[in-house]
Amino acid sequence: MVEGIDRHELRQIVAGLSEGVILVEPDQTIAYANSAALAMHGAGSLEELGETVAAYRERFALRYRNNHAPNHYPMERVVSGEHFHDVIVEVKRQDRPEIDFVHSLRSLVATDRDGNPSCLALILKDVSEQFDAEERFEATFNANPAPAVICRLSDLRHVKVNLGFLEMTGYTRDAVIGRSVYEVDVLANARSRDLAISRLKAGGTIPQMEACLDLPSGGTRFVIVAGQPMELGDEPCMLFTFADLDLRKKAETALRQSEERFAKAFRLTPVPTVLARAGGFGITGMNEAFGRVFGYGADRVTGRSPADIGLWVHDAARTKFESALTRTGYVLGLEVCLRHEDGTNLDCLISAERVAIGDEDFALMVLQDITDRKRSEREMFEAVEAVMADTSWFSRGLIEKLANLRRPGSDHKDGIVPNITVRERQILDLICQGLADDTIARRLDLSRNTVRNHSAALYRKLGVHKRSEAIVWGRENGFPISATGS
Repeated sequence: MVEGIDRHELRQIVAGLSEGVILVEPDQTIAYANSAALAMHGAGSLEELGETVAAYRERFALRYRNNHAPNHYPMERVVSGEHFHDVIVEVKRQDRPEIDFVHSLRSLVATDRDGNPSCLALILKDVSEQFDAEERFEATFNANPAPAVICRLSDLRHVKVNLGFLEMTGYTRDAVIGRSVYEVDVLANARSRDLAISRLKAGGTIPQMEACLDLPSGGTRFVIVAGQPMELGDEPCMLFTFADLDLRKKAETALRQSEERFAKAFRLTPVPTVLARAGGFGITGMNEAFGRVFGYGADRVTGRSPADIGLWVHDAARTKFESALTRTGYVLGLEVCLRHEDGTNLDCLISAERVAIGDEDFALMVLQDITDRKRSEREMFEAVEAVMADTSWFSRGLIEKLANLRRPGSDHKDGIVPNITVRERQILDLICQGLADDTIARRLDLSRNTVRNHSAALYRKLGVHKRSEAIVWGRENGFPISATGS
């Protein structure tokens, strides 16, 4: 054997190879290593590599990257006559840990004519860069928050899965790796499943499509899935990536249910209600009560504004309403006169608020017919006028109360009769008397914060911003004003 490996021709052949070659004797002596093999160990000479397998063991730590017994070095397996290939090992110098390599190894056991080993060789290929790139890919793949899984095209089994996919689905890594695409079905219920399967089998790009994954918990998850062919090492694979649609689907379902509830409430409310676009007030919907009270059918009003159908009796009232809604976003209890389809005038209270539906702003308008109530009020005022024609036998206090009854709320300068509560009216009365918040709180047995909250709501309804403006409003609308308040 020694004579065989000392031949000049063999040394020349081995020296010229780009692969590393280490020749080993049956007694575990390392007889020869070419320059490529030395470079793959960071060594400059055979002595530095080690003259025996035992010396090599002392100088180089080895770890298998695939399934082989870690206690047997490849050189020892060569000496024993074992044939192997594509064995991946990490090699690190004991004296210089910063020097490390990844080798792909195969054995060469040549025999003479009698069948006895005549040449034992370990063939090395440096795959460090390839494994460095794979490790970088692995780190990026695992760190990517976008769910992803990789399957091998040769047998359609999953070989990699990242944390994003596991968190999205609830699978464990062991439940995915090694399972086929039909067992952990990443194309479950896909809209174009037949196309996806044919592309997968052909190793072609799978376009984005919606799918609904079955989860190990028994539930489902809506996703967008796409497939991109790639190579992992030298193995053709398919990278599946996912976008989670579950939250969007739930939001869409909630929105649809909300819209259905709104539509039902809108349709069934007994008060005439109209939905119009905020810009231009083109009507997009009306409820049954509106048609019943005002006589209009949906075909007459849809797409037209209240002004277009002649609903407003007074154009000034329309302008005041639209300006107030545009300025503040709401109108509460504006007393107006509206026209029935047959031309009859109706006294109404109109309230409105700007609402967002989807990406568009609308005006939700509620129209309350108060014609009968206004008729009763007018009859009462006429009776008061008749009684006050002779006031000789009335007390002054009673005359003032009767005078207040004669003040119609529509005298407010904005034409808006605020729908204020009893408590807000009490607070306004005490504000007009010049009382401070603390005094009002004690008078009404309320906390100071409660008084302030009621006052804020009152100011908003009156369209004022401070106490002095509220007192002016009170003066103009019949509330008693104290000497300090005036």
